[in-house]
Amino acid sequence: MKAWRALLAVSFLLLGGCLVTFKDPIPANEAAPIPLLGEWSRKNEWGEQLYLQITRSGSNVYKARAYVDSLDNLDSVEEYGFTVAHHGRRWYLSAGLPKSLGANFAIAGFELTTSNELVIYNLDVDRILQELEQGALQGEVIDGAEGDGVLISSPLEQVFSYLDDQANSDVFIEVARYQRAGD
Repeated sequence: MKAWRALLAVSFLLLGGCLVTFKDPIPANEAAPIPLLGEWSRKNEWGEQLYLQITRSGSNVYKARAYVDSLDNLDSVEEYGFTVAHHGRRWYLSAGLPKSLGANFAIAGFELTTSNELVIYNLDVDRILQELEQGALQGEVIDGAEGDGVLISSPLEQVFSYLDDQANSDVFIEVARYQRAGD
């Protein structure tokens, strides 16, 4: 789990152990903004220095390498591939999850601020559960060891339409704020 905490910025996902997952990933149809690439850092809740290195790994496919303290700390290094999409005023990223977390896909929001920060947003599980009950999105509740999660089965076009609606901006929760490493 420590590796996943270190990778909150890219797999963006563990919020109290509950996940919002999707059956489909974001297709690799769009390039990430150039400023996303590079090295990012922040201190986590335990005072550990976390680093996030984002590189291109193919045509519109990216790799995030997360680690604690330094790349020499090989036990902490985790790598994950991801894709991005820009819809409305928001950027989104999608990463595959390991079998232990359902082997589906996570989608998170991100922004690059004018203060040279990378801010990662997770989806609020409770809010998404409400949306399922009201029929705004389709999916199912997944029982997890640390609480209920959600597996969304709605087509991505419907998901993005919902997420892009300013009335739903409170569905996002900030989970990590990185500074450009070296700044």
